[in-house]
Amino acid sequence: MGIFISAQVTAECIVAAILFACAFSATYIRPLGILQSFGYSGKKLFGWARKKNNQMFPRQTLLFMLCALSYSAIALCFSFAGRWSAVAALAAYLLFFILYAVADKKKALRSPASFTPRLKRLYVVLFFITAVCTYAAITLLNFADVLLGNAIFSYLRYLPLSLFPLLTLPLAAFANLIAKVYEVPHNKSFVKKAKAALEERKKSPFTVIGITGSYGKTSVKQILAAILSKKYRVLSTPRSHNTPMGLALSLNSNNLEDYDIFIAEMGARHNGDIAELCAICPPDYSVITGVCPQHLQSFGSIENIIAAKGEILSATKKRAFIAPDCFKKFGGCPCEKSPADCVTDIDSDCAGTAFTLTLGGEKLRVRTKLLGEHSAENIALAAMVAFELGMTPAEIARAAEGLEYIEHRLQLIKSGGVNILDDGYNSNVKGAAEALKVLRTFGGQKIAVTPGLVELGVLEESENYALGGELVGLDFVILVGDTLVAPVKEGYLKGGGDPAKLKVAPTLFAAEELLKGVINSGDTVLFLNDLPDIY
Repeated sequence: MGIFISAQVTAECIVAAILFACAFSATYIRPLGILQSFGYSGKKLFGWARKKNNQMFPRQTLLFMLCALSYSAIALCFSFAGRWSAVAALAAYLLFFILYAVADKKKALRSPASFTPRLKRLYVVLFFITAVCTYAAITLLNFADVLLGNAIFSYLRYLPLSLFPLLTLPLAAFANLIAKVYEVPHNKSFVKKAKAALEERKKSPFTVIGITGSYGKTSVKQILAAILSKKYRVLSTPRSHNTPMGLALSLNSNNLEDYDIFIAEMGARHNGDIAELCAICPPDYSVITGVCPQHLQSFGSIENIIAAKGEILSATKKRAFIAPDCFKKFGGCPCEKSPADCVTDIDSDCAGTAFTLTLGGEKLRVRTKLLGEHSAENIALAAMVAFELGMTPAEIARAAEGLEYIEHRLQLIKSGGVNILDDGYNSNVKGAAEALKVLRTFGGQKIAVTPGLVELGVLEESENYALGGELVGLDFVILVGDTLVAPVKEGYLKGGGDPAKLKVAPTLFAAEELLKGVINSGDTVLFLNDLPDIY
């Protein structure tokens, strides 16, 4: 009989632990998405959670309280069932965990979690750890029930499980550490495979172009790829994939024999990051798109940013091309001239950008639908590389005139008679100024929606204050969130802005609701820097 009871209790523990872990795992989607955005850094995940506006700890505390109160109420109501009342009350946890997950889904991540193989593996590890911890807790509580022999404790013995919501981040961080035992060597092997594949392809003619900079990397990459694809077979890293794993994924997921050129976007947040990328993918040609205080928070100084971006130059085998605003910052590089020598007479308006392109002594007037004077400079950078690789000025000009808008980078979208300037990926000082300049070329009301600029370190407050001053004169301004809006608001008001034309919304959704009350056909709204969830 004792053995039977023991087996029965063990089965109860196992089933309860699995059901609890299944329901509780539904609440992990958002934290794991944030963890993924931080490059699987547990330290940064905790730093993000401590920020007041994220509401992570208050929401977890509320979930704990709801679970505890509901569990207690159900367990006591079913006390006539004896010790089984504790099992029946577990339904409270299942209910509130599912409701929490549904609410989290409605508050969707602006940069949704990508269920990559790594994230799936982490989810499995986290589920297993949660199930084991739950089983251990349930077993100990059942053991305590037997020892104490107290009816009230027996009814409420699973009440301590309501504390699990408060352990969400520690459990996620612990699972991440466990998963890294496999992930770190796996990633190294994956990168090594990509490097070997590239080395093998380089045994026959094959060109590698590396692109880095504080801003404009993705834009120049896509422009260059579009131009070169008119004559060559071009492979480029997708979207903003600019990390070692991003490069490796592009190289390992494609047959390099099908391409003549590989364009690698290279991002950095610390000194040595570009050198690491160049070790994987040594560039024949390199492009530096510009330097500004972006990522100053992690670099520490503008000098460190210049040094980090300059790491690409020492790895460049043939020639580098550097944007006009930072051309003189990189001495001794294999550059013959700045793109400023190639692009003149820039004329930009709400219909696009026209400029004179000079290549090989030949001048051509080019018009593109891309907005902003910086688009002409980006095209010039790409044109110089394409010319170096054998395309004629006429071929380059034709390709430039056929360029399409680049997603989330001053992308013009017309909807219901309203002009929408989607500059969601822009979060740098120079880009913000250019976007506002473009906004002012449109007719009708001119409206800006922005949460401010990020990753500027010690300059974050002053630069956001300056941004506020640049918003003065617009017909309506909506500041989003509470991360950086205070200095933007102060700069706007002290710069002479009209308080009646300034509103602060807690979320982008709330900002869009405010827009409905002020926007009309023919108006233009600029969405400047849609901050990802990690800010």
